[in-house]
Amino acid sequence: MGDTVADVSEHITASVADGVGHVTLNRPQALNALSYDMILALAEVFEAWRNDSEVAVVVLDGAGDRGFCAGGDIRELHGFVTSGRIIEAQTFFRAEYRLNAAIARYPKPVVAIMDGITMGGGVGLAGHASVRVVTERSRVAMPETRIGFTPDVGGTWLLAKAPGELGVHLALNSRTMDAADAIHAGFADALVPSESLPHLLQALAERADPGSPAEIVMLFDETPGPSALAASRDWVDACYSAPTVAEILDRLRAFAASPVDGSATADAAASARTNAAAAADELETLSPTALAVTLDAVRRARGLPRLEDALEQEFRLVSWFLQQPDLHEGIRAQVIDKDRTPAWRPATAEELPDDLFSRALAEPVGDGIFD
Repeated sequence: MGDTVADVSEHITASVADGVGHVTLNRPQALNALSYDMILALAEVFEAWRNDSEVAVVVLDGAGDRGFCAGGDIRELHGFVTSGRIIEAQTFFRAEYRLNAAIARYPKPVVAIMDGITMGGGVGLAGHASVRVVTERSRVAMPETRIGFTPDVGGTWLLAKAPGELGVHLALNSRTMDAADAIHAGFADALVPSESLPHLLQALAERADPGSPAEIVMLFDETPGPSALAASRDWVDACYSAPTVAEILDRLRAFAASPVDGSATADAAASARTNAAAAADELETLSPTALAVTLDAVRRARGLPRLEDALEQEFRLVSWFLQQPDLHEGIRAQVIDKDRTPAWRPATAEELPDDLFSRALAEPVGDGIFD
């Protein structure tokens, strides 16, 4: 692939020049959402460049100025699920997770540029790269609980490593991070202004001194402003350390209603209480099944030794979710009404069985990711 530009697939462009392999998600009209064909094409590019002496560093970015990647192609996945093609949906996730792992353990530096919207599957691509760049336009999130799902693509691995209980908060509330938040939470490494990205690419190609990709990125790095996520740490840790979703909600409501204690400025305390109330309101609107499974998944990921272990756990959970009814409306739990008539309706947090997570992991899903 020396010094060439090629359309590897309809929505993936790859080039090699001056030792830099540059692969671009080229579907800007859909915010570069990942289709199955795009995943396969990306895997092909990374495999081709693995032992290519012409490629010393890989740059991964997205076309357009609105987003790096808004996530997996929901339309495609929705079609699989609603038509009963569960095996095809599992195949999509299996290929995606293998690609995430391949990027994480790639033998050459991968510089991922998360300019604009970077969510779900976009985090799976960029969040495990060697050098993760955000810009002033970056908006980073794992929003899966909003659609009755659970964070995946190694998202539980990243969330589990965030300071304190911030990862649990981000996972349950699907909170969107700006550049400062993403760096604080461990989803990114450096802030490079969007106007400096062309100069960064040029410097990577010229091998400016100092010569490593991480050091070159730091030549363009700017200190982000204060992180609102970091400023939330006290009340987030206090509320989201509760053992269950129901108790997290109780703590959020209690904190929001508590009087100002004088340990912070009145404005800061009022803002914290407003944010806690908003977080509780949002949790009340989301699928309790997705919330309960997500809470356990993030906490269990804290004890897993490798990203691959988190991906295997996520694959089992996702495979279980795919087989649940009404996925496109949010997961619903089967409950028994007062007259003992089975009915499908959203369960409350208190109605969920205690063994929900273990049952989801125990569901037979066929081959795992790395079998």
